[in-house]
Amino acid sequence: MTTERHRKSLIRANYHTHTTWCDGADTPEAVVRSAIAKGYEVIGFSSHVAFPELLPGMLDPEKGLEYAADIRRLQAKYADRIKVFLGVEADYIPGVTAPERSRYSALNPDYMIGAIHYVVVDNGSRVPVDNLPQMMMDGIAAHFQGSVEAYIRAYFRQLREMVSRYEFDIVAHLDLIRKFNVRNPYFDEDAAWYRDELERTADVVAASGKIVEVNTGAISRGWLDDAYPSRPFRDLLRERGVRFILSADAHAADTIDYAFERFSEEERFLEALP
Repeated sequence: MTTERHRKSLIRANYHTHTTWCDGADTPEAVVRSAIAKGYEVIGFSSHVAFPELLPGMLDPEKGLEYAADIRRLQAKYADRIKVFLGVEADYIPGVTAPERSRYSALNPDYMIGAIHYVVVDNGSRVPVDNLPQMMMDGIAAHFQGSVEAYIRAYFRQLREMVSRYEFDIVAHLDLIRKFNVRNPYFDEDAAWYRDELERTADVVAASGKIVEVNTGAISRGWLDDAYPSRPFRDLLRERGVRFILSADAHAADTIDYAFERFSEEERFLEALP
């Protein structure tokens, strides 16, 4: 049985937070104040980045140092009330950008989240994973001959490549390709080929020693009724000893703990990054 102390710990920290520096709705200071009001001990900021590119909804590389300075200012200003950390959610786009520390060394982030938002095909074209269902399906038609299986297998290959090749701390929304699969079903999550991809990915993540976030972002935005990764995927990862951290993937100050209470009885999470 989960203790009251542990249940309380689940809402004390969120490391996946977006603000007006990228595609978030609120300023970092508004988020800090919200975190304090909610009784948080830790709030971490993780602007989307794809340096050297400026992609829609991502931090402008030319403003990277300003972003870092803003978070460090809040870190000092609120030091007696909450721990504030500077992070980035760094995209992996093969041949273009990756979540590698040398790329973001000027920002000197406290931690890095590695993420995939585009599946990249051989000619360099990118199929967006979580923009709009129709954009994804158009990409599957154009670049995967309409094969959803081929697209999803490519997603997981790219994900495993990112996890195994680069040094970062947290793996973002492992099965983001599920985002549209409830409201706009397009594949069977019980299919043997899909289970095979999950198992292969769980092996790679476990071997890497990286932390996996249990991400409630799709719940707050109304796409899913479960976190990333799915319960079956979480089970596979836990069997392999993978560590988890609870994450809101918040894009507004009032969603930094969205649906956290739903996992308090059944999950165990790191209370803070090592």
